[in-house]
Amino acid sequence: MASLVRAVRIRPFVCGLHSLGPRMMSDGLGELGSGSGKGGGAGGSIREAGGTLGKKEVAEEEMYFRRLQQQQLSELKKHHADEIRQRELDIKRHKEAIERHKLKIRDLERTAPGSQSDSD
Repeated sequence: MASLVRAVRIRPFVCGLHSLGPRMMSDGLGELGSGSGKGGGAGGSIREAGGTLGKKEVAEEEMYFRRLQQQQLSELKKHHADEIRQRELDIKRHKEAIERHKLKIRDLERTAPGSQSDSD
């Protein structure tokens, strides 16, 4: 059965943030960090040696990317919350402007010569 290995790659996202996504490795590869030629690749001398240190390095790398992803998601949520607050303030300001203009139109209609209220 194919072994599913979770690796992370970074690609640009809209607001200068990065999105992280899983990537699948092909069949026949062993665990990451298990040494050169065993799925661990040549990711450095510790990884090439394999064993516990190589696996530990892979685990630390995974934790780093998981923390990075959580931080980016947190920043993205904050950005969207700020955008929502700003749009709500814009809506409130526009509604107030609409009401002011409606009042001005009513005042103009009342004071205009030949208006319906003056003809009675």
